[in-house]
Amino acid sequence: MNQPLQKPTTSELEILRVLWARGPSTVREVHQELRERKSLGYTTVLKLLQIMTAKGTVRRNEEQRAHVYQACQPATETKRQLVGDVLQRVFEGSASELMIHALEGRRTSQKELDELRRLLDEYEGRSR
Repeated sequence: MNQPLQKPTTSELEILRVLWARGPSTVREVHQELRERKSLGYTTVLKLLQIMTAKGTVRRNEEQRAHVYQACQPATETKRQLVGDVLQRVFEGSASELMIHALEGRRTSQKELDELRRLLDEYEGRSR
């Protein structure tokens, strides 16, 4: 059973992206990865991970000297819950409204449009 997602902040999402890409990681590893993109101090990353642990977004393995953190949910599940929330709150449950606004908001390549058509065809085939 899925627990309701406590929506991660922008900084928490950046940390989750690192954990999804790297797998279980220490604070130092997460900090080094983020430091390449953004100016965040080590203690800030540590504090964010502690907050995320309290929220249930990540879990901490304390067996080693350096605590190792990992995301509690895979990226796909977190993204699905976040999109579902936006779909309900902003678009009143209309997936077509969400899609139209997403596509109108930026330039979409033909390759990406073809991929969307393929995914829709695949989805339609599964739901029959």
